Amino acid sequence: MRQSLQLRLGQQLTMTPQLQQAIRLLQLSSLDLQMEIQSFLDSNLMLERSDEQQEPPTQADAPNSMDAEPAAEEAELNTVSDTLPEDLPVDSVWEDIYDSYDGSTSYSRNDDEQRDPYEQQGSGGQSLHDYLTWQMQLTPFSESDLAIATAIIDAINETGYLSLSLEDIYQGLKDEFAIELDEVEAVLHRIQHFDPPGVAARNPAECLLLQLQQLPPDTPWLPQSLELVQQHLDLLAEHDFPLLMRRLRVSREELQEIVDLIQSLNPHPGTQFSNAEPKYIAPDVFVHRYKNMWRVELNTENMSRLRINVQYAQMVRRADNSTDNVYLKNHLQEARWFLKSLQNRNETLLRVATCIVERQRDFLEHGEEHMKPLVLRDIAATMDMHESTISRVTTQKYMHTPRGIYEFKYFFSSHVGTNDGGECSSIAIRAMIKKLIAGENPQKPLSDSKIAQFLSKEGINVARRTVAKYREVMSIPSSTDRKRLA
Repeated sequence: MRQSLQLRLGQQLTMTPQLQQAIRLLQLSSLDLQMEIQSFLDSNLMLERSDEQQEPPTQADAPNSMDAEPAAEEAELNTVSDTLPEDLPVDSVWEDIYDSYDGSTSYSRNDDEQRDPYEQQGSGGQSLHDYLTWQMQLTPFSESDLAIATAIIDAINETGYLSLSLEDIYQGLKDEFAIELDEVEAVLHRIQHFDPPGVAARNPAECLLLQLQQLPPDTPWLPQSLELVQQHLDLLAEHDFPLLMRRLRVSREELQEIVDLIQSLNPHPGTQFSNAEPKYIAPDVFVHRYKNMWRVELNTENMSRLRINVQYAQMVRRADNSTDNVYLKNHLQEARWFLKSLQNRNETLLRVATCIVERQRDFLEHGEEHMKPLVLRDIAATMDMHESTISRVTTQKYMHTPRGIYEFKYFFSSHVGTNDGGECSSIAIRAMIKKLIAGENPQKPLSDSKIAQFLSKEGINVARRTVAKYREVMSIPSSTDRKRLA
């Protein structure tokens, strides 16, 4: 084996700490950005909010004498800023330079007075299980019945239905309590009278029946509705209205009133309860029309006004390598980078939003049917950026328009070819399908093939299965399920 020296040349792409920070801030939502800013303020003494009144430096803190001129102090600050490098070597990482700030650190406020009042109100959501347990505790039960009631409530799913059979509940309790199956059923009937009406039902028919039984006796068409749910619910599901009219011995108008009463019930009583915390959306940009032009402006409420603390910046001494001075220099450079990253984020966000508005002007003026097909590559080519950057900018960023608040990604959609060689956005096609279904005859709803034929007459080539896919995305039932009496 012989030793030798070889020289190799190569290229390697390495992100600087500044670029890493800029990318991290770019992909944060407005709420996450505020937490990131607050965390940075807590860790960096050189940065402060501009709305905070800055105290004048005292004699003990000031590096110069009492009779120093303000111009000299400003000149020294500028000199210190000029001597600091704009960039670090590319082979360094953020943790090698700074140990005072961790980007993964989240900020949590301990003072309840500083919390958002909406956050305080929305954080205490009540689940269906907690609501039923509270009612159970107010109901007189024996020891065995209380255990049965607890098991039944534990077996109720999020929609309000009983997910286990009475036999399974009985098998789980018979070894501990001397009970019979009819006792489990008796406790179930008591729980079925809890609020919300229809809870603890074993099937949709029983859920509707429980709700009908809790209505006032003088409710119009209540006996016929009970008969329909108990005996002919399958015919209603199949929309076999002629046979229903013969079975119930009612006219078409009377059957319509019976069906309206049943449709006023809630087949999923548990869905009105949720323990999930509400999420509030703060738009990042505002779009409004001014003198026949569309303007895009950043939401100033989401932009924290930050500045360098002059008092601490003046303590940085030139050509001083002491530990304290190096600590101050590092914080000053870190604060400058953070301010620059925030500025770049705002500028990029505004440019992307402006480009989207220019492409989707017809949507803002005329609605969803005029939405143009748009992909990330189109915006990236216009702004001379990478698609990954555009993807970060458009994620969890929201735009307030006269037509509502939309996420940036809402304006991006695939396209379908037209007869004249053009393109039509999938969002526009879904809007057309929704409009056709809204104007159809409820007694003879349009099938997917018929809708595809209507779109073909408009010059849009869409297959029947594509119409079915778009219809399912919009949660629109099939033509059979949309059939109505009138």
